[in-house]
Amino acid sequence: MSKSAKKDLYEAPDYYLLDELLTDEHKLIRATAREWVKKEVSPIIEDYAQKAEFPKHLIKGLADIGAFGPTIPVEYGGAGLDYTAYGILMQEIERGDSGIRSTASVQGSLVMYPIYAYGSEAQRKKYLPQLASGEMMGCFGLTEPDHGSNPSGMVTNITDAGSHYILNGAKMWISNAPFADIAVVWAKDEAGKIRGMVVERGMDGFSTPETHNKWSLRASATGELVFDNVQIPKENVFPEITGLKGPLGCLNQARYGIAWGALGAAMDCYDTALRYSKERIQFGKPIGGFQLQQKKLAEMVTEITKGQLLVWRLGMLKSENRATAEQISMAKRNSVEIALDIARNARQMLGGMGITGEYSIMRHMMNLESVVTYEGTHDIHLLITGMDVTGLNAFK
Repeated sequence: MSKSAKKDLYEAPDYYLLDELLTDEHKLIRATAREWVKKEVSPIIEDYAQKAEFPKHLIKGLADIGAFGPTIPVEYGGAGLDYTAYGILMQEIERGDSGIRSTASVQGSLVMYPIYAYGSEAQRKKYLPQLASGEMMGCFGLTEPDHGSNPSGMVTNITDAGSHYILNGAKMWISNAPFADIAVVWAKDEAGKIRGMVVERGMDGFSTPETHNKWSLRASATGELVFDNVQIPKENVFPEITGLKGPLGCLNQARYGIAWGALGAAMDCYDTALRYSKERIQFGKPIGGFQLQQKKLAEMVTEITKGQLLVWRLGMLKSENRATAEQISMAKRNSVEIALDIARNARQMLGGMGITGEYSIMRHMMNLESVVTYEGTHDIHLLITGMDVTGLNAFK
């Protein structure tokens, strides 16, 4: 067994006894996901991250633990679970690796959700069961080379050609793109209205070049979507939804999952640092016995506990269909910010060992540099909260 494949000893912190707020079903879902991560992800993830390769063999396992569209109704292949269960799944998977959680988030929140929420019944039946089982994988095309935080400026477009549409344009920074079977793509029609559609691999003029040389999310496949006069059947276009509310509705789903997921990365870094602090001897005693190290650990577990309370309440509101987009923004930004801070402090506690692949911390830290940017940057989420509390728009 290689050093990177040593036994996963992770124990989740629960300083405020939050397990008492979870149902037995929630705990069973968590236990199943945690066991799967320990057995299937932890032993191999460092090697795949070093190779900058996505471990495609994990797709079936993600499907088996219900990570693809857990809130989608059973009739379409989902598990029909509540949003707390979905959050717990994302937390456990990201505890293993942010890139693997990204794969699940994209499949569930950005591909299955829009097909379920905006698609026709024929689209639901055609795609959702195969997506839930992992037989079919998807990606989500919104961000463009020149339009990230301002998606309304997109230039990807469709024109009506009678029996079909013609799609032209490009999207970038697309998780799952290199291997996805379908892409949920957003483009402007001739009237300038944003429309969503399903683009299938194999359509003439559709290509997915892979993005290389990433320092972050190295175990996740990232690429571009390029459309060169791609013929889109009219039955592949979402019938009802127009405008930005379509893609933004999907992003709310994904941001919600990230709010839980990033906490998982934070909890893993804290757990690693806590265990190391009890084992590492300097000046004749464990470093956990020194005040500065205890300060770091105390601040870590405090922020994790606050974050746990925030996402638990958000999950309750989301399951009741009462969570606002602004509340989701706050939780996404908070979780990623504290996770980055915890990763950096945990890395310091491990000294030189903290930069090696023998521990997960540096990988989490690099991954979180993507998570703090995608699905709305740190600064954009701050402005969303600022606009919500003041009623004044600082975006323009």
